[in-house]
Amino acid sequence: MSRRDLLRGTAVGAGAVTLPALLTACGERPGGDRNDVTVGSNASDAVPRKAFAAAFAAYGKQSGSRVEVNTTEHNEFQQNVTRYLQGSPDDVFMWFAGYRMRYFAEKGLLTEISDVWREFEGFSQALKDQSTHDGKQYFVPYYYYPWAVFHRRSLFEERGYEQAGTWDQFIALARRMKEDGTPVACCDKDGWPAMGTFDYIDLRLNGHDFHRSLMAGDEAWTDRRVRKVFDVWRELLPYYQKGALGRTWEEAGQGLQRRATGMAVLGMPHPGSQFPEDERDDIDFFAFPEIDPRFGQDAVEAPVDGFLVAGKSRNVRGAKDLLAWLGTARAEDVYLRGDPNTVAVNDGADVASYSPLQRKSAALVSGAAHISQFLDRDTRPDFAQTVMIRALQDFIGDPDDVDGLVNRIERQKKHIFSGS
Repeated sequence: MSRRDLLRGTAVGAGAVTLPALLTACGERPGGDRNDVTVGSNASDAVPRKAFAAAFAAYGKQSGSRVEVNTTEHNEFQQNVTRYLQGSPDDVFMWFAGYRMRYFAEKGLLTEISDVWREFEGFSQALKDQSTHDGKQYFVPYYYYPWAVFHRRSLFEERGYEQAGTWDQFIALARRMKEDGTPVACCDKDGWPAMGTFDYIDLRLNGHDFHRSLMAGDEAWTDRRVRKVFDVWRELLPYYQKGALGRTWEEAGQGLQRRATGMAVLGMPHPGSQFPEDERDDIDFFAFPEIDPRFGQDAVEAPVDGFLVAGKSRNVRGAKDLLAWLGTARAEDVYLRGDPNTVAVNDGADVASYSPLQRKSAALVSGAAHISQFLDRDTRPDFAQTVMIRALQDFIGDPDDVDGLVNRIERQKKHIFSGS
């Protein structure tokens, strides 16, 4: 995805709308009224959950339909989504663009929505491409957010810290921070947060094209370029918060908020959702530092989240009607009034009330030459879940056996990618 094709976007404001529809943990579906649409949600955190409630309420008010939202804890949803789609899924479910969407389309677990896309306005060709498999559309993008190095603006001002532009500056900053406390929050109990750091070091060292090929299974994990990623990463580990494998991303965000740590490599919603509303203006970030000048900081991780219709939907017509509304600028405006931690993807959304953090995030992505999704979205989900989660946790726990680590990854990769 190039800079010109960028995810352009917008919106945020104040206030929230309450949802008369049912918000429950995943459970049984109601019986058969075609005006009832069920949504499988992974938005278990309080901020997006409330914002989605407002969006579905607005849809219900204008359509007369009832939206039942079945919310499952985010990581549990991720880990069980294949079984969920093969069983009795909701009509609509929340998921991700790109490879993660295409994988389920290939398995026949999604309903095509090309007819819905014909009515859309405000989406770039890049977004349409991220929503397409084999010439057919399956996904409605809703928002995106960048990954970067987040910190408290006031802490940097008080201590005289300066944002790092290069890897050497980043390590020097961490070394200085260590004199004052814990430099870098680290949280990988959930399995995926460390993927962002791996991605960025690989992108900065080896470039977007190599990273994309590695995720597609076309490069060997035993390649010296991959070994160097882990060697460089090891330089940062002495500055990590202890106990990373027992810490959730929520706890890492809370540590940043309490000033227990100075920095965190996370996505924009992760610290944002853990800060009280009156402290969110203190959140700042800088782009992940340059390592090799050939690639600079030309790539940005900017995952796109959105909605799909399950292949086993019992109300396809109602599901498509909901997605047709969710693809409008109005729908994004309603959502972003309750969630200032993401950026809208529809060109028509209201940018006037963006927070400074949203404006800076949009500028970071718009200035990128390349956009990546995220490791567990840019590769096969079975490879990400069964191999890479454990591998990166093993590295954080024992960073000295890189040879053994990359050999194990490569053996498992060959087995998985040579299968169906």
